[in-house]
Amino acid sequence: MALDRKPAPNDLNAFWMPFTSNRQFKQSPRMFVAAKDMHYTTSDGRQVLDGTAGLWCCNAGHCRPKITEAIQKQAAELDYAPAFQMGHPIAFELANRIIDIAPKGMEHVFYTNSGSESVETALKIAIAYHRARGEGTRTRLIGRERGYHGVNFGGISVGGIVNNRKFFGTLLAGVDHLPHTHIPQNAFSKGQPEHGANLADDLERIVALHGAETIAAVIVEPMAGSTGVLLPPKGYLEKLRAITKKHGILLIFDEVITGFGRLGSAFAAQHFDVLPDMMTTAKGLTNGVIPMGAVITTGEVHDAFMTGPEHMIELFHGYTYSGNPIAAAAGVATLDTYKEEGLFERARELESYWGDALHALKGTRNVIDIRNMGLIGAVELEPIAGQPTKRAFSAFLKAYEKGILIRTTGDIIAMSPPLIISKAEIDRLIGTLKEVLDTLE
Repeated sequence: MALDRKPAPNDLNAFWMPFTSNRQFKQSPRMFVAAKDMHYTTSDGRQVLDGTAGLWCCNAGHCRPKITEAIQKQAAELDYAPAFQMGHPIAFELANRIIDIAPKGMEHVFYTNSGSESVETALKIAIAYHRARGEGTRTRLIGRERGYHGVNFGGISVGGIVNNRKFFGTLLAGVDHLPHTHIPQNAFSKGQPEHGANLADDLERIVALHGAETIAAVIVEPMAGSTGVLLPPKGYLEKLRAITKKHGILLIFDEVITGFGRLGSAFAAQHFDVLPDMMTTAKGLTNGVIPMGAVITTGEVHDAFMTGPEHMIELFHGYTYSGNPIAAAAGVATLDTYKEEGLFERARELESYWGDALHALKGTRNVIDIRNMGLIGAVELEPIAGQPTKRAFSAFLKAYEKGILIRTTGDIIAMSPPLIISKAEIDRLIGTLKEVLDTLE
């Protein structure tokens, strides 16, 4: 009779890693064992400069004292409390703090545990909102090609990244997609591109096809991150807002990446001066330290549910960990850190230096486009014929060997460093990337 096998320490077999080429990784693993401020420490003792804020989330850098201390204190004081028919003070405090920095008109916070859950929540709220107002025929959801809205069924249905969709069946019914905003005329854009505002007009075609009375919401990333940093053309978001308002359709901004300082404002809605009906958030809310997300809504959306007998549940939705005490404590400490260190303003101040450094890569071997906004940027590479993604993945591996962490999506290198990055560290990050690109086939 075979004995039960127990994995040895650091046995890599049991963990099925997400969005990872598991077999390749486990042959040659890349392990982080510590982090501080702008750097990771690898298992072989090297320092790696974080060019991606983890996964777009560690906006204040790593192992920041105020956040660490808040988590430790909260874990010892109140580790867990249910949010169903009960509460704890820090969840309410954090909600108030979020509203304080949110665009005027945003008044309520519904907690989730991730960006994917925030998207599912916002989509459900949108459909239920119309039903609560007597417009139950509005169930259709509109996303965008090349959009990324997490990995749950609602998110991949409204999303538009092919590999995230094609393996998982028919997805949600009643979904349509706007065209993406990445067009050749805007190559090598610094900030918002000049061309493409008219792409928002395609929403009128979709309305004519399906009928406005069937459409609940449009969801877009104000600036699309995970698909390769696709920037909104000048006037595009304003047009989208005008068309949705005209037809009584809710507009949802997916701010999971752009929220909490990435573009130099608390939220992209403020950066672009366009107010949606809901915003989905996560990542930078707790600096990526404890999983937490939130959907932020206008008073109008919230108040549509506040009818009927007061003892009745208004929205039959929520999660075991909604407003988790430790996550909420991390959120408050994270917002404190952003404010005390002026990190949103810092992102705004560094935008020009960051953009100039990135665009200095123009003319580098295999580089076919560069684009940037706030402290985020993309370097797009010419794919190897017949081997898409291979050139960028080779760059990722070589960059790691040279001590910088970048992220790839397709043949696009995306970077979004912590907002504490210095000009010298920008120079090192981009300079090392150029060295890597110069060595690629």
